Amino acid sequence: IGEMIGELNIGHAYVGGGDQNAPERIKLGLLGAQISRHPSGYFKIDKILKGENWNPALRSPLTEVGVNVIEGDFIIAINNQSVKNVNDIYKLLTNKATVPVELTISSKPDELNTRKVVVTPIDDENPLYYFDWVQDNIKKVSDATNGEVGYVHIPDMGVEGLNEFVKYFYPQLNKKALIVDDRGNGGGNVSPMIAERLKRQIAFMGMARNQIEGEPTPNQMILGPKVLLINQYSASDGDLFPYQFKKYGIGKVIGVRTWGGVVGIRGSLPFIDGGYLMKPEFGHYAADGKSWIIEGYGVDPDIEIDNDPYKEFMGEDQQLNKAIEVILDELKKNPVEKPAIPPFPDKTK
Repeated sequence: IGEMIGELNIGHAYVGGGDQNAPERIKLGLLGAQISRHPSGYFKIDKILKGENWNPALRSPLTEVGVNVIEGDFIIAINNQSVKNVNDIYKLLTNKATVPVELTISSKPDELNTRKVVVTPIDDENPLYYFDWVQDNIKKVSDATNGEVGYVHIPDMGVEGLNEFVKYFYPQLNKKALIVDDRGNGGGNVSPMIAERLKRQIAFMGMARNQIEGEPTPNQMILGPKVLLINQYSASDGDLFPYQFKKYGIGKVIGVRTWGGVVGIRGSLPFIDGGYLMKPEFGHYAADGKSWIIEGYGVDPDIEIDNDPYKEFMGEDQQLNKAIEVILDELKKNPVEKPAIPPFPDKTK
């Protein structure tokens, strides 16, 4: 069936699930850190991933209260078993996810001055790596723009994406400009809501007694310039979002052409083995009714920048750097400030 519907050559046509064998998965205990083998045979903690330990989904084991482990420390043993002759530290963490383990830690690659701490490993580091990446991008943008420009990444156009947008957009309303990152967006259906927030224009201003600065109506808006980052993994509603960004003239789009799959779905046909089949249900065409849009092609950027994979892995994000360059140039050429409160009427005249 999958091969048959593949002949449609269209997005959102696929099958999955059903009566099939699934191997038992034994999860590794992960420490939320990048760890390397030291010449001594012990394992060095090179980087500890930032987390938000109040949030169970972003718990970073080595940053929890009482652990007191820092980058540069060495793991000497796990549950009293030395790691020195173990070729892969994760052999000692097999099936240890969510199970408290005892780490023997030292500031040097030896057993002379060690201490023991108890940590509870996690089973998935992806949320921590994502959180770390977002926080690094926020810092890069803030440092490069003297704190004047905000940054928001939208991972998808569903619940998580909307939550991420709300979490980062509203606290940055005091910024003069905004970089919106749609790269890797997995799609969904909330792009019109986000586009509506970004395209807001001032109707009038208001102020209250003793207030020195007015507030726009509609509120919750960033008045200054905006740019959008896209790549080949901006998909589905992540394709439709940059189309709207360009259509409404919100700002420049930077990166590479998006995925190009916007023919949508709304549910599976029933199968007795529990499998599913997603069939194309609806498409999108231009507002003038003259052409079909995006499907099979994607959305082109205004400024094409293709990240070098090696440089990106090493921490150089050429697309983000270009976005910073463009937004600073736009701020310089077209500075946007809140309209000042006018002089009060002189009632003596």
